[in-house]
Amino acid sequence: MNYRLRHTVEMVNRDGEYFLVSKKPLYTLRLNRSLADLVGRGIDGRVITAAESERGVMEQLTAKGFAERVRIAPEQSASLPEVSIIIPVMNRADELRRCLTSLSQLTYPHEKLQIIVVDDGSSDDSPDVAREFGALLVPSGGVGRGPAAARNVGASAAEGEILAFIDSDCSASPDWLCQLIPAFNESSMAAVGGQVDGMCTESAVDRYEAVMSSLSISSRERVGNSGSDTFYLPSCNLLVRQSAFKGVGGFDDSMHVGEDVDLTWRLRDRHFSICYLPLGNILHEHRSSIRSFMSRRFDYGTSEGILQILHPARHKRMVIPPLLAAILILCLMTFFVGWWALLPACGLLLLDAAAVRLRAGKQGLPLGMIAIAAGRLRSLGSLVYYLSYHLVRYYSNALIVLSLFVPVLWILFGAVLVSAAGVDYAVKKPKLSFHTFTGIYLLEQLAYGAGVFWGCLRRRCFSSYRIEIFQQIEQTV
Repeated sequence: MNYRLRHTVEMVNRDGEYFLVSKKPLYTLRLNRSLADLVGRGIDGRVITAAESERGVMEQLTAKGFAERVRIAPEQSASLPEVSIIIPVMNRADELRRCLTSLSQLTYPHEKLQIIVVDDGSSDDSPDVAREFGALLVPSGGVGRGPAAARNVGASAAEGEILAFIDSDCSASPDWLCQLIPAFNESSMAAVGGQVDGMCTESAVDRYEAVMSSLSISSRERVGNSGSDTFYLPSCNLLVRQSAFKGVGGFDDSMHVGEDVDLTWRLRDRHFSICYLPLGNILHEHRSSIRSFMSRRFDYGTSEGILQILHPARHKRMVIPPLLAAILILCLMTFFVGWWALLPACGLLLLDAAAVRLRAGKQGLPLGMIAIAAGRLRSLGSLVYYLSYHLVRYYSNALIVLSLFVPVLWILFGAVLVSAAGVDYAVKKPKLSFHTFTGIYLLEQLAYGAGVFWGCLRRRCFSSYRIEIFQQIEQTV
């Protein structure tokens, strides 16, 4: 596997001691000599080709944000694996036609493709469309059994080494498989997910979904293996090694939402690796009306209760450094005691920055006071965002109800909403006005939060609301 240092990272040698220094976010990592020799091969943007014995530590550096993987796709050859593309469908003849048309234009060798359409009891022309395109048509064994059950039926009829799941309301880019399949060159890789973009841009909801869809993972590669974080891959653009899929029992037939989360978590629990690549693009026809949009977000929320029961070790985590928390509390006190509370807050921030500057100076690290203070302010801003987002995501409904009886809470609710929506608006850059974006943002959180509560209530399990708090994960300055 190949790696390189991220462009914001530099390696520093001070009196025989080696450090990696990241500018954004601002943090440092001390290296021992052998690791310094390894990382030193990547100075000036050079690619580090890691041996098998070196991959573990390079993966750790990648997870910490110091390095990134460099994937070099091999040329197509006869060694490419056979792929079975599985499409569950129920009463979506027009969407299925569009999907199958896109698959007919794939650049992957067609002689290595098997296309399976699993009909879940359609009453329209979906089966005829599948036959028209020469796909293997398989009945799901019922009516409305759900996508998870249909995908399992399709997998049982699959002949390919790789199972490629795509939904009937999606269209694949020509290079979909060619860009994702090379990740399976790693023997430990069990599943690979690709980029999901919105198909339509006409309505405000379409433009919101284009940047805020829960199916869009990231603009950067991400890998997950053993561990208890909540990283997963959505099933509308999911490739899975058939042996691994069968090894964990496939999708849970009883789940109509969240089944992709459950599957990829079970793969990780078996010490397989899963990977997201910002490649292998598909277009997804998102729900474009407010009603259907909120209904879907509600459905997504209901899955948290059962997922927490099935995977009790996976729960939300949040880093809250004590000093930053104290500064934030002092800032919040200005609403009750006046602006003077900012004075001790500023004092704590400067004191913390000075202490960090002193430690950095003793180590000979090139970190100036201004850079350190700016880094701490960014960390404080990140803390505000994550706390605000969590409150809006899970407690919007409760805060609105409480605000009817305690009017001062409207100020709190407005502040956290603007904080969370403002950051996402600035980062995602949607083609919407801020007011429109914030309105849809609020509707999404209300629907999702209601779904979480309803799902937890039905299961009589409220562990979804539990957060594991860490004072620090890394040596952050």
